[in-house]
Amino acid sequence: MPRSARHAHLETRTGRARLKVRRAPYFVKIAKGLRLGYYRGATAGTWIGRRYLGSGSYETDPLGLADDTTEADDLKVLDYWQAQEAVRRWAERNRLADVGMTRRGPYSISDAVRDYLEEIIAEKTARPVRDARYIFENSVLPELGHLLVEILTTDRLIRWRNALAARPIGVRKKRNASFRATRAVADTDEARRKRKATANRSLTMLKAALNRAFHAGRVPSDTAWRKVKPFARVEKPVIRYLSAGEARRLVNACPQDFRRMVQAALLTGCRYSELTNLRCADLNTDSDTLTIRQAKAGKPRHVVLTSEGRTLFAAWTAGRPASTHIFLRDDGMPWGRSHQQRPLNDASKIAKISPPVTFHVLRHTHASHLAMKGVGLGVIAAQLGHADTRMTEKHYARLAPSYVADTIRAHFPALGIGGDETVVPLRHQK
Repeated sequence: MPRSARHAHLETRTGRARLKVRRAPYFVKIAKGLRLGYYRGATAGTWIGRRYLGSGSYETDPLGLADDTTEADDLKVLDYWQAQEAVRRWAERNRLADVGMTRRGPYSISDAVRDYLEEIIAEKTARPVRDARYIFENSVLPELGHLLVEILTTDRLIRWRNALAARPIGVRKKRNASFRATRAVADTDEARRKRKATANRSLTMLKAALNRAFHAGRVPSDTAWRKVKPFARVEKPVIRYLSAGEARRLVNACPQDFRRMVQAALLTGCRYSELTNLRCADLNTDSDTLTIRQAKAGKPRHVVLTSEGRTLFAAWTAGRPASTHIFLRDDGMPWGRSHQQRPLNDASKIAKISPPVTFHVLRHTHASHLAMKGVGLGVIAAQLGHADTRMTEKHYARLAPSYVADTIRAHFPALGIGGDETVVPLRHQK
C-alpha cells in the first residue's frame, strides 16, 4: 500500500486555516506526476487532483469539499487522508482510460447495473433478465445506486446486506401505488433464514454486475465486494414433492385446459415458462423427446418422454399446425406469466393438499421420483437442464438409494429394545 504523504499545513483544519486565501491551490506531492491540491476559500476549501500527462501538460479534477467546517463523510466531504485516497483512485482510473481499459468520469453502481442489464439481454432469455431487473430495482438501487463504485467499501456493503436481512417482507405493489407495501412476519428462525437467503440472492446479483464492470476494465479494483461473504447455512435444500396418489388427486381436480399443463409438468419436470413456450413442432416423435428452446439458462435441451408422456403429447398435438402452442387456455389464448397459481390453489383445495402446490413442486416431483428409483443424478440433471450435478445433488441426493443406509439396515442387529409399545393396530371386523 502506498505511503501517505505528510504536509504540516494541510493535514489539519487548524493548519489549513492559517493559509492565505489565494487563487492558486496549495499542492502536495502524492506520487510521481501526481499532486493533491487544496484551494483555500473564504470559509471552506476544496480538494483537487492534478496529474502530469507529459509534454508540459496537466489535467485537473475536483475531488470534493475539505472538512474545514463539516465533518468528513468520505463521499462529498473529505479530510486530508481521504483526499489522498481519492486522488490516487482518480489517477488510476484515468491511467486505465488512457490505455482503453476503463472509462473516464464517475462510475456509479447504477451505471454498473445498467451496463450489466444491457449486456445480459443479448446473452440470456427474457426470464433471467426480468428477475435480475426486479432484484436491482427493489433491493440494490434504492440504497446503493447513487454510490460511486470507486469509493465503495466492504463495510458499506456488509451494512447493506445486513439491512436487507432485517427489513420486512415486501408484497406486490398495487397498480398506481407510489410505494411498495410490506407485511410483518413472525420472528422465528425460519423467517430469519428466509430473509438471509433473499439477501444472499441480492448480493450475488450485485456482485455479478460489479464483477462484469471490473473484468471489462470499467473500474480499477474489485477488492471492496470480493471481501463480502453471503450469510452461511441459510439455503434450505429440503424440497417438497407429491406422492403418486397426491399427483393423481391434483390432476383430477384441475380444469381441463390447466390439467394438461399439470400432467406435462409431472411427466417431464419442465418449468412453467418452458411449457407455455412449447410449440407442436417441438415434439419429436422419432426420438420421443421435447425440444426446450427457451430454457432458463438460455441453452436449449431435449427432454425425454416416458411412454405415458409420449401418448399424451401425441394426442395433444395430433392434426395441429406445427407453429401453434401445445398448451392453450379454453379461450384459445396462450397461458401467461402469472396464470398458474390461482388454478393450482383451487385444485389443491379440492384435492385436500395443504399447503397449496406451486408449479415448481411439480418439477420437484418429477425429479424426486426419478431419484427414488435409483436414476443417476447426472441423468436427472440433464433432464432438468441443470448445468452440472451440484444443484441436483443439493436437492435430490438424499432421496437416492444409499449404500450407507442399505448397509446399516442390513447389518445392524436387533437389540430387542422395542417391545414396550402398547399400541397395536385394530383388526378389521368381518
